[in-house]
Amino acid sequence: MKQILCCLLLVSFFGQAQNYVDLAKFSYGHTFDNRFEGTEFSTNVLILEADLTVPIPINDKYVFVSGVSFTKNRLQLLPDAPYNNLYGTTLKIGMLTQYNDKWSSTLVLLPKVSSDYEQISTKDFYLGGFALFKYQKNEHLTYRFGAYGSREAFGFFTTPIFGFYYISPNTKFEMDISMPISADINYDFKALTLGVDYYGIGRSFNITEELAPKVYVDLGSLEFSGYVQFNTFEKNVLLRLKAGYSSNNFEVYRQGDNIDLGLSAFTFGDDRKQLNPQINDGMFLRFEAIYRFRLEKVEEKIEIID
Repeated sequence: MKQILCCLLLVSFFGQAQNYVDLAKFSYGHTFDNRFEGTEFSTNVLILEADLTVPIPINDKYVFVSGVSFTKNRLQLLPDAPYNNLYGTTLKIGMLTQYNDKWSSTLVLLPKVSSDYEQISTKDFYLGGFALFKYQKNEHLTYRFGAYGSREAFGFFTTPIFGFYYISPNTKFEMDISMPISADINYDFKALTLGVDYYGIGRSFNITEELAPKVYVDLGSLEFSGYVQFNTFEKNVLLRLKAGYSSNNFEVYRQGDNIDLGLSAFTFGDDRKQLNPQINDGMFLRFEAIYRFRLEKVEEKIEIID
């Protein structure tokens, strides 16, 4: 599966089975010995991500969503070459709507600037967005479905989204599935949580260095990992250590060498010529820190006031 998604955060809606929202997240990762296929050379990939989400309730039906996310990838794109920095900054602007006790929706625009940030121009600007609908079957299970689309350096990409969120009656076992984007299954032991997860991304970056050829980088990555999570400050601050296996396809193409359409794992009209050797898969380590706002605390305070 090559192009998966450059969607960032599927925001949880108040009142759904998922009774929290992650307001801030920081992530630092490192892959090891990603070899260039057919050569004796390899590269390491440094990954830095930061994400902020600010939900602003308007009334009991609407919540305005804003936020920003930042990513940095540092690696060699060619064997025995200098390291390149690939940056992405994305704004989140959207609206969450509660229609009734069962149905809700999330509509978010995702404009972004994505390149090496050497000489930023309008060619580095892309516009994407997603629509997600949720159906709460009961207090433990919520279904979700929708779609994502974005204009990228390689052309237009879109994918459907299907999944669900499940929390056990004792709140210890949790499943958060949004395929083909992500999956997280975990069990809570109070002070710590053990889990496994999957994350698929697809991004593109223009190379804008003045003396460099006019090219772009097409990133497709799948990450499979296990993690241990330390729950601190009454489970509002989560510290997570992850280890797993990642595919990092940082493919270089000439600007203007595009596909007709990217649809989930498939590409149509893709006769591009890759300019760098294929980068092989590798192991990775990642540290994450999450600030999680738990909605049940708000409900408890309201009950006390009443």
